[in-house]
Amino acid sequence: MYLGGEMQKAKAITLYQIAQIGHLGLLLLWHLVHLIVNIWYFALGLGQTLESYLISSGLLKRYNSLDSNRVRYLAIVVDSEEACQTSKVLELLQHLENIGIKHVCLYDPEGLLKKSKEAIFEKLTRVKLYEEATKSDSLVRKHITLELASFSDGKKAVAEAANYLYKKNYIGGEQKEFICSESSIDEALKAIGCAHADPDLLLVYGPARCHLGFPAWRLRYTEIVHMGPLKSMKLGSLIKAIYNFTKVHQNYGT
Repeated sequence: MYLGGEMQKAKAITLYQIAQIGHLGLLLLWHLVHLIVNIWYFALGLGQTLESYLISSGLLKRYNSLDSNRVRYLAIVVDSEEACQTSKVLELLQHLENIGIKHVCLYDPEGLLKKSKEAIFEKLTRVKLYEEATKSDSLVRKHITLELASFSDGKKAVAEAANYLYKKNYIGGEQKEFICSESSIDEALKAIGCAHADPDLLLVYGPARCHLGFPAWRLRYTEIVHMGPLKSMKLGSLIKAIYNFTKVHQNYGT
């Protein structure tokens, strides 16, 4: 009895030691994989930083032939937390002005950029509101037109467009079967004054790789590029994203 108890005890200790060694091995493997991933992303970030510097300094010659006129309307989506960085937003707009972009939509989900509107227009004298500039061709030629948008704008537009279609097709007169199509939505948006231009290119600044609630009906033919955090925004990366878009051939269906 005593010998059997000792053997069972020794066996239990051995199994425990094996489990501990296995746990330690998995922990070491996890740290090794984590280290390799960190080194990879560090090297990738270093390469992107170097490339951005070469582009902005003009050493990569192919980016010097950037045709900014191909981007007729550019949308910038900024994460709400980063929308508070007014200085970086101003820097971004200055870069776009230097590149030659004429029409910009600046979007953040909570509308924080709208609250910073005075600071933006105080610092950038060549930027005018989209609503003001479209009334005068001279302003369009001399200034960057800027549209400030938020999630509430899209929500309001959807509600008003739906109400318009309901009144047109179901109230007053004979009721008939209604099929909601793209053309009917466009008609409703134009009727309520929310038919803004569709961006050719949308750049997303922030941790999330999505458009953060930017109106979906304005993204039918839009190229979307994730640019990373706004605080890490670089001129070279901006030029590269716009340059790559200008070299893409787009086929539009009917």
